[in-house]
This record gives sequence, structure tokens and C-alpha cells, in this order.
Amino acid sequence: MAIPFSPPSDDPSPPMRIAEIRPVGIVVFPGAEILDITGPMEVFAFANVGLQRSGVCTEPPYPLEVLAAKPGALTTSCGLQIIADKAYSDVHDGIDTLLIAGTPDVSCLLCDPELQDWVRTIAPRVRRLASVCTGAFLLAESGLLDGLRATSHWDYCAWLARDYPAVTVEPDRIFVRDGAISTSGGITSGIDMALAMVEEDWGSELALLVARYLVVFLKRPGGQSQFSAYLTSEAHRPDLKDLQAWIMMHLAEDLRVETLAERLFMSPRNFARFFLAETGMTPAKFVELARIDAARHYLGSTQLSIEVVADKSGFGDTERMRRAFTRQLGVNPNNYRDRFSGSEPQPLRA
Repeated sequence: MAIPFSPPSDDPSPPMRIAEIRPVGIVVFPGAEILDITGPMEVFAFANVGLQRSGVCTEPPYPLEVLAAKPGALTTSCGLQIIADKAYSDVHDGIDTLLIAGTPDVSCLLCDPELQDWVRTIAPRVRRLASVCTGAFLLAESGLLDGLRATSHWDYCAWLARDYPAVTVEPDRIFVRDGAISTSGGITSGIDMALAMVEEDWGSELALLVARYLVVFLKRPGGQSQFSAYLTSEAHRPDLKDLQAWIMMHLAEDLRVETLAERLFMSPRNFARFFLAETGMTPAKFVELARIDAARHYLGSTQLSIEVVADKSGFGDTERMRRAFTRQLGVNPNNYRDRFSGSEPQPLRA
């Protein structure tokens, strides 16, 4: 494919020298999430194609190596195999950007002291250190995220914050860069992070070109919560679980704190404290998120007008719904429908 690209300079220069090549290493292990690996790899691979075919350089500026406990095949979480080029223990330098893949089984990252020791040792020797999805747990367990801002998959952020209080977890970020260390959110967000790295190295023209070929946003609007079934604060007491279920079945009714408190025979003040302690969020926030989740369903799977969606989901008017979407998801209802119509959001959990 012919990829037009101009390097970020008006002065024609000779092809890039070997000293400017930026090797990328990706750490994998049995059970790693394959998109955590292949997503960023494709970004750097397409950047290689663009730069080489445009005559900017004569060899790939991003040589890619897959690193594991030992060279050879290993099985990822979906059952597909990937071939590791080298044992990470044999790599002591020469990496510009080091990525840590994630896994649904975080325990395999937390019980590997050899990998943790190697990451601690190699970290000062790389220009950029980054994790994809739950790979942040390896960085946190190694102490490399202490005092830094970070993110992970939205469904694991509470765990990360609880077990590593020295880390400032930002659960709704697609990716976070703090100094030389970057962490990305759930799975495909590794693509967003890798695109940002290409943009940092070569400018927005090449990064946009790669994003177009991958058919993704160069800079995805909104945060992770727009993709999650984010009413994940499950109550333990049966009466509160019943109330949550009732709320989600009566979104168009009066759901003020006073009304909800009456259903549990509590004062509004005691009820608000009780709800927050049990769920980690205020009653008002739970109601707003429940209404947003219902609106997401209508926007993604029906052709109902915005006005009808606002009414059926309990917002009452479109402006109130628009403010809630913008506050919680970073996009307005019309934009949400444009991007997600035809693919129904995951069922909401309460």
C-alpha cells in the first residue's frame, strides 16, 4: 500500500540512522490477553510501513520483539498461541519502549518474582515503560507506580486502588502518562496509547495515518465508562439489592433521596449514609448512572427520538440527559448514538 507521509521537518534529510531506531519490547506470559499484545504491535508495525514506504528510513524504526520467560510458543487467554522471540532475563538493555501485556488472571502477574525483579532492573534503562490493561498490576507490584497516577481496565481499577494505595488510580482514563511510565485501560486502549507514542515520536500526521488504516480514533473521545456496564457497586444487604432493582425498573418515577429512604423506613440522612457505605456511591449518583445505562440501551438498540429516550430513562428533558452524559461519559447522547447504534451495551449490573 502506498502511504504518503512527510517527516516533521521542511528540510529534506537522509534516511534515519540506526542510532535513531527505537526498539519495542512486549512482555507476554501464558494467559496474556492477545489484543493487549497485537493491538500496540499493529500500531508500531503500520508506523514502520508508513515511514519506510515514504523513504523516511531504510529499515523499520520500531523493531518489535516479544519477550517471555523463555523463547518459543505460549498460549494466550483466548487459546491462540504466540511465539516469544527471547527470554526477558537475557535482555539487559537496548529497549526504547517496553510494554507489559495484561491478563484476565492477574494472579499470574503477582506470583512471578523473577519477572518483577527484571522489570525493576530494566525500568531505568528504557525511555518509556508502559502497561496495557491489567499489566498495571505488575508495575504496581514492582513498586514502579508508587506516587504516580495510573489506570487499568475499568473492572479492575477498584482492586488496583485498594491493594496499592500509593498509586493514584484514575479509572475513567483511556491511558495515563506520568513521567516515563504510561498505563492504559481495558484491552483496546493499548492501541490508543501506542498511537500517542507514535505521535510523540513522529508527529500527528503519521499517527493519524496509522489510526486511519486501523480504523480507530486517533484520540478517542470520552473515558472508559462509556464502554462499561458501570453500575458495579453491588450491595450485600437483600433490602438494598431489592431497592436497587426497584430503582432500575422505575426510572421515570420520583427517585429523590426522601422517596427512596421511605421505602427502607429510614430517615433521608441515615439512608444516604447507609447507601454510600454499602455501595461506594451516593443515591443520586446511582440513580443518574442507572438512567444513563437505560438511555444507552435505547440509543444503541432503538430508533427512538432523543426526547423519547430522555423521558423513558427518567431524565425528563433532553438537556438534563445531555449534561449527565457529558459529565459521566464525556460524549453527548447524539454522539453516543452515532458511535454505538446497532451494538447494544452490556446489561447493567446492580
